[in-house]
Amino acid sequence: MLAVAKFNFADSPSLSHRMGEGVRRTGDGCFVRFQFVKRSLFQHTKDSFVRSTVMKLHLLLIATLTMTRGSLVVVAAESLRVPNPATSAANASFRHEIRHSIQIGARWLEAQQNTNGFWSISNHPAITALAVRALLGDPTAGHKGPAEKGLRWIFGCSRPDGSIHRGELPNYNTALSLLALHSSADPQYQPAIQKARRWLVSQQIDLGEKGKLDSPFDGGVGYGGKYDHSDMNNTLVALEALYYSRDQHGERNSSGPEALNWNAAIRFLQNCQQLPSYNKQPWVSDDPTSRGGFVYYPGMSMAGADTNSDGHVALRSYGSASYAGLLSYIYADLKPDDPRVVAVMDWLRRNFSLQENPGMGPQGLYYYLHLMTKALHTAGVDRLELADGRRLDWRKEVAMKLIDLQQANGSWQNENGRWWEKDPVLVTSYSLLALELIDRGLP
Repeated sequence: MLAVAKFNFADSPSLSHRMGEGVRRTGDGCFVRFQFVKRSLFQHTKDSFVRSTVMKLHLLLIATLTMTRGSLVVVAAESLRVPNPATSAANASFRHEIRHSIQIGARWLEAQQNTNGFWSISNHPAITALAVRALLGDPTAGHKGPAEKGLRWIFGCSRPDGSIHRGELPNYNTALSLLALHSSADPQYQPAIQKARRWLVSQQIDLGEKGKLDSPFDGGVGYGGKYDHSDMNNTLVALEALYYSRDQHGERNSSGPEALNWNAAIRFLQNCQQLPSYNKQPWVSDDPTSRGGFVYYPGMSMAGADTNSDGHVALRSYGSASYAGLLSYIYADLKPDDPRVVAVMDWLRRNFSLQENPGMGPQGLYYYLHLMTKALHTAGVDRLELADGRRLDWRKEVAMKLIDLQQANGSWQNENGRWWEKDPVLVTSYSLLALELIDRGLP
């Protein structure tokens, strides 16, 4: 059949992430053909729009999107699945719970902003960037003033070479700051975004002979500065920043100063995965407890290692690194049936937990839940089939876990301080971003 739908939109930076020529997979796993749309048309959009309209359409066959000023027109859809009214009604109460949690969390977060515009500490723009994105994504209320003040402060951390930092962790701070500036959909930040993209691409590791993948670290991204090799976390945030800001700056196969070597990035990712058919390094484990999962960087796992009776040392996979691996593979355009994607999904199914970061206990629990939500949402997983055959409504499970962990004042905080998770601004931002994605994904 031919379905035509028209929607007004208010403010969605995420919509611009989906625009460009060719066929794209949306965060719900839908495949949609887009005509090129100038990003300037999205400068007055809001993040919740994608969740409540385009990503809820579940287009089953190719559609063509065209933009008119002030509205989005979906035309030439071969088939359209409309959300089940009974399911939507059943989710109404649950959505209210999620939005109440977001509302009080966002109010708390807004109140923590420094008068200069930053959150938490001034030497890491990344924390302010996460807070800004959490406020921009709130479906319950606008936070225009605090968000704009935070964006101006982030922009003020820009350096002539395009990086965005204040002397520490330049790659990490630049990537998350770029994402915040892009999420604003404000055209005044486009030059800074373009320069930051170029700078991030220039930070892709190439040790040994230049242009040759002769080191397991080649293709990834590290913290920068004195930290001279790549790791999963910095590679993830760099790939995410480049992926979502690419609507005006070239696709995966483009070339030039803003083009990452995506094949090299994939090579680094598989060098962090416990999959002997792709990764021949001596520390790789084929044991079911680790097979398919990820470590922090080649030769090093935050979860430690096991030594067997003959002295062979095998690293342990862990949860947050494995969700980072899945997300990174998606950004690098690996398909769901790729053996590397299948393997990490199998590990995540076998090791699913909401009580801990698998392999790490309470360390990094909120970052783990944040990455789980992003990865499963972006992969288009509605129900996660676990190793025992149960099909889990993971959105409901994660949301209820976060709601249960929320403090009375609206904030979240980990009792374990690993990876800065005793900072309530950081952890509240992680939690809000996760709940906002869950809200978008509900029927």
